[in-house]
Amino acid sequence: MTRALITNDDGIEAPGLSALAVAAAGAGLDVTVAAPAVQSSGSSASIMASESDGRIRVDRRTMETLPEVRTFAVHGGPGLIAMIAARGAFGAPPDLVLSGVNHGANVGRAILHSGTVGAALTGALNGARAMAVSLDVGMNPEEFHWDTAVRAAIELLPVLSAQPRGTALNVNAPNRVDSRGLRQCTLAPFGIVHTTVAESDESYVQLAVEELPNVPTDDSDAACLAEGWTTVTGIDSVVERRFDLERIS
Repeated sequence: MTRALITNDDGIEAPGLSALAVAAAGAGLDVTVAAPAVQSSGSSASIMASESDGRIRVDRRTMETLPEVRTFAVHGGPGLIAMIAARGAFGAPPDLVLSGVNHGANVGRAILHSGTVGAALTGALNGARAMAVSLDVGMNPEEFHWDTAVRAAIELLPVLSAQPRGTALNVNAPNRVDSRGLRQCTLAPFGIVHTTVAESDESYVQLAVEELPNVPTDDSDAACLAEGWTTVTGIDSVVERRFDLERIS
């Protein structure tokens, strides 16, 4: 049976985490849930944690929707969780890392900063197949269609399983009852929101999140998601780039 780690960056109490874990267990995966004890959005693949004497605190929890599944609240971010899971912190290393369902889209090159994506990339870097799953709820959602994102994730499991270990997918679903279907997309130049400095002086900086004014390219994840598609993008964590060293010397 395929061992699956279910994690996120919204925290152990997040409804998207529960929805994804229930679906994964229903699909026949051997599920372990380990997620941050507190909200950890924007943590990327950080392995920072709250430590005492070099020990990272891990609390056993019971997930109401899956009481029989081993569940842990970790006092660290999702990248750290994926890394220690690969080292056997929660039992045998996972074959599959599913991260989400995130409260908000993760599109474009700004996924660099996402804890949801960071967990998936860390899992892939450590030899698992991985998927980051997000729901495009926008800035002021009135309802949440977690099932739309979850159905896409389960539908993509055979596709992911057919890929080599180390493969990571980034999946974004529109916040509606049904999407138009799955569509493989490029990454938008940045994302659909960005962070700006709203106020600052010598002693502090206050940030704000705003929607981007530019229109993304037609084949990008941001554009396709806005049109109602569930977007799928294969992503790599760290790759080297060759350059001409002789021209420097």
